[in-house]
Amino acid sequence: MKYKILLFDVDDTLLDFQLTEAKALSELFAEQGLELTPEVKTSYKALNHHLWREFEKGNMTRAEVTGNRFGLLFQQFGRTVDSLAMEKRYRHYLNQGHDQIEGSHELLQTLTEQADLYIVTNGVSQTQYQRLTDANMLDYFKKIFVSEDVGAQKPMKAFFDYVFAHIPELEKEKTVIIGDSLTSDIKGGNLAGIDTIWFNKNQLPEIV
Repeated sequence: MKYKILLFDVDDTLLDFQLTEAKALSELFAEQGLELTPEVKTSYKALNHHLWREFEKGNMTRAEVTGNRFGLLFQQFGRTVDSLAMEKRYRHYLNQGHDQIEGSHELLQTLTEQADLYIVTNGVSQTQYQRLTDANMLDYFKKIFVSEDVGAQKPMKAFFDYVFAHIPELEKEKTVIIGDSLTSDIKGGNLAGIDTIWFNKNQLPEIV
């Protein structure tokens, strides 16, 4: 195989974050005695997507995203909630989600015999470590790079500069990033000067 260093995203690449998110929201709203209507689900997804894109651009911190999203969500419906308290409970349920993308475990078993595997992920360090551990995937990887620990996020060049500096004998021409996000994984790989593999889980058109 051409590549000796494989950089894997986590959410919706190895682990099914969409399923994890749906389960966590359902548990949270049931616990809080709130109705999780289709309208609320749609609003949350749109808001959460927007906030994380702002994070990727460097316009918001991770703490601002996670600490404010439930407050902003319920503002849309004329309600006031303790956003940080809801986030803490949501995080509790989110940490438990480790459903795997079909075939991901078998893929890692095969690839780990051919190359060195690393995780490159945005998000919350504790959550990502917990989910990878519970999915029995952690041992496949030489090192886990989480934006919260790195101090920069995908697709920023600073994130990849940090990653490259902490992988021994890395050669860019023998390195590839695998991920589902065009805005963080693929754009980040392009900016960093490495090859990219887009995992098009939702069968989106090539230009979005």
